[in-house]
Amino acid sequence: MRSLFAPFFSDRNLGKRAGLVLSLAALLLAVPAARAQFGGPDTTPVHDPAALKPPPGVKVAIIEFDDMECPMCARANPILMQAAAKYHVPWIRHDFIIPYHIWSFNAAVYARWFDTQKKGLGNEYRNAVFANQSQIATRPDLVAFTQKFASSHGIQLPFMVDPQGKLAAEVKADTQLGDRIGVSHTPTIWIVTDGKKAPQYTEVVDVNQLFQTLDHIISEVNR
Repeated sequence: MRSLFAPFFSDRNLGKRAGLVLSLAALLLAVPAARAQFGGPDTTPVHDPAALKPPPGVKVAIIEFDDMECPMCARANPILMQAAAKYHVPWIRHDFIIPYHIWSFNAAVYARWFDTQKKGLGNEYRNAVFANQSQIATRPDLVAFTQKFASSHGIQLPFMVDPQGKLAAEVKADTQLGDRIGVSHTPTIWIVTDGKKAPQYTEVVDVNQLFQTLDHIISEVNR
């Protein structure tokens, strides 16, 4: 990839070149970070925390924003599955579509269609996509995988799963919610509480620290 700084290195005056580079660096720092699948900030600056709370009557939950084509999300998914099962806490999954991913939006729509077919089936599909992500390179690959998944559950995948665009609108609404909160990369994972005995939300930047962080927060909530 061509460097943004390449034009400046042709200057003969070293002092002038350094000044220009510093000016450009300052300008780049002032520009909001673009959405990315990895390489995000250490913690996400939360602009609107209203949605970062557990369901009513629940003390602790996991909230995740992910993209099914994101390799880091695929790596995190088994750990999240294990955590939800071990701690018996709700795992609330939101779509946060990476614009340059070619099939993740379609996969998110399929997942929501499976949600409507049988309880838990949408999440089973999401987990299956993450587990087989390396084998899905194109939209036709995704269609073939999805047809096979549906068939294995005795379901006929219709030619159009979302003829009125309602499921697509839900996916877009999730991504817009992430934008309002301040999400800029996937996966973004929070442990959320009712805020009475522990912080309302705690971001888990390193998914390998998820169990340790849950242990700490659950102990605070149950004090």
